[in-house]
Amino acid sequence: MRKIIFVIATLIANFVLHAQVKTPQASPHSVLTQVVGLTEVTVDYSRPSAKGRVVFGDLVPFGKLWRTGANANTTVTFSDDVVIKGTTLKKGKYALYTTPKADMWEVIFYSDTDNWGTPENWNVNKVAYTTNVDPMTLGNAVESFTISINNLTNDSATLDIAWEKTMVSLKFEVPTQKTAMATIEKTLAGPTAGDYFAAGQYLYQSNGDMSKALEYVNKAVAMVKAGEEVPFWQLRTKSLIQAKLGDKAAAIETAKASLAGAIKAKNDDYAKMNNDSIKEWSKK
Repeated sequence: MRKIIFVIATLIANFVLHAQVKTPQASPHSVLTQVVGLTEVTVDYSRPSAKGRVVFGDLVPFGKLWRTGANANTTVTFSDDVVIKGTTLKKGKYALYTTPKADMWEVIFYSDTDNWGTPENWNVNKVAYTTNVDPMTLGNAVESFTISINNLTNDSATLDIAWEKTMVSLKFEVPTQKTAMATIEKTLAGPTAGDYFAAGQYLYQSNGDMSKALEYVNKAVAMVKAGEEVPFWQLRTKSLIQAKLGDKAAAIETAKASLAGAIKAKNDDYAKMNNDSIKEWSKK
């Protein structure tokens, strides 16, 4: 009998341990990601519903700092610096706070994003940007609190906050032309020394075309600016490729140059690898 009771108790305990009650969230979590021009903007927030209540001026008091949503911080992340009303907001992740009023909202981007709701201790040094925005009255009520990114162009968009019959819209500008031109100029300038070295290193490590690998590494070495030393790790790779091609004499000379650079940089690992290779390649 005791064994039966024990087994039943164990089964009940396991059921309680593994049972999970799932119910809908009062304020569902939402993540919005939108590319504006070439800048990625992500909004992470929770969406409370009005449920017949008067929102602004009651549920959300006028003149009081609001978390701008529910639960954890509402956050906005910009992949590039953006410009709002002529002021640059650095790329990064920000908590979005607002102080709603009947005729004006204060919108605040706050650098500390780990608060639940509003910060217990407000730190003005963490205010990355603040501005005032005039609210607009909507013709149709918005039941669930909504943040959206609208009015998209190549160079700008608006961050829109809407609930009940109120919306505020904040325009921001993105550096599309600057980013595009930087990409164009880099591409048209051709491969960099790093690109050539990476290609040569890949061919060596994957046992590919060693002649092509040496060609790429030589191009990387040739692109080192006058007066600067060729990186010893590039010379190390070049020596290994030369050895694999059967040119031990050239491999030894390159390894000696790599060794000198490694000693100067106080890199014992590369110094040892070069010394070991020189000894191996010097054997008759």
